[in-house]
Amino acid sequence: MANGILVDIVAAKILLIRGKRVMLDRDLSKLYEVDTGQLTRQVRRNIDRFPEDFMFQLTREEFENLMCQNGISSWGGTRKLPYVFTEQGVAMLSSVLRSKRAIRVNIQIMRAFIQLRRVLLTSVNLKRKIEELEKKYDKQFLIVFKALKELIEPPPIKKKGPLGFYIEKPS
Repeated sequence: MANGILVDIVAAKILLIRGKRVMLDRDLSKLYEVDTGQLTRQVRRNIDRFPEDFMFQLTREEFENLMCQNGISSWGGTRKLPYVFTEQGVAMLSSVLRSKRAIRVNIQIMRAFIQLRRVLLTSVNLKRKIEELEKKYDKQFLIVFKALKELIEPPPIKKKGPLGFYIEKPS
């Protein structure tokens, strides 16, 4: 698999959970070509290498939200809540998964995180420049600046209420 293609595949697997960019244990195990159970066993054997800012387990609510976001009704018989790994946690995985494949994949994952950081930095710089221009020009451009900001910033995540139909009970 070409380096650029793998970086793009990895970048698509990076999620934002608890304000951190992370990767799921199941996605990592597929990339490393190991069973998810084997990956988590190696992590548990070396748990001192994985403080909470390197790896954490999703809560039930986070896991359900993740399934809803991906449009998946079930997650292949998952019995345990998945672990997620930050960039530092992924780097630490290469020290516990010692295969040549793990080393090659880790290099590509690090490149994907760097690529994502560059994109986010570009977005922040662009937003700052738009704000500077907004201060210089008069109100007639206000609508243009507002539209540009909406394109740069992701929409806020709205907390959804319960799904389904509700019948009001007569009083």
